[in-house]
Amino acid sequence: MSHDESGHPIEILLVEDNPGDVRLTIEALKEGKVRNTLSVARDGVEALAFLRKEGPHAHAARPDLILLDLNLPRKDGREVLAEIKQDTLLRRIPVVVLTTSKAEEDILRTYDLHANCYIAKPVDLEQFISVVRSIDDFWLSVVRLPPKPEAP
Repeated sequence: MSHDESGHPIEILLVEDNPGDVRLTIEALKEGKVRNTLSVARDGVEALAFLRKEGPHAHAARPDLILLDLNLPRKDGREVLAEIKQDTLLRRIPVVVLTTSKAEEDILRTYDLHANCYIAKPVDLEQFISVVRSIDDFWLSVVRLPPKPEAP
């Protein structure tokens, strides 16, 4: 079972408003080889509050990886991505865009906003679980994630 170098589970922030996709992601990650802790933000405003440790998220753990849907209520994923990548305290957190959009315009725009990777969500249940497991295998087992900054 993998974990970060300090022995702590990998912290993942899932930014997703679809309860079915949240459930599937939780299930797929549970069966993975990597120990992880998954937090969920249901919209873009909540995601940024979580990342900035505001309000009820004051004690939230800094994620090692963000899984971001583009089509979110209140503040869409493109705006969230732009704010993350413009923030010197957050920009090193890898962001995997995981969305139903296959539009070339969305793909180009998210890479222009410095997404680390763009994955179109498959509609098929088995394929969706397979995609989440692939993210788990690659981002949490193969890639070396940036170290967390020292707390002030």
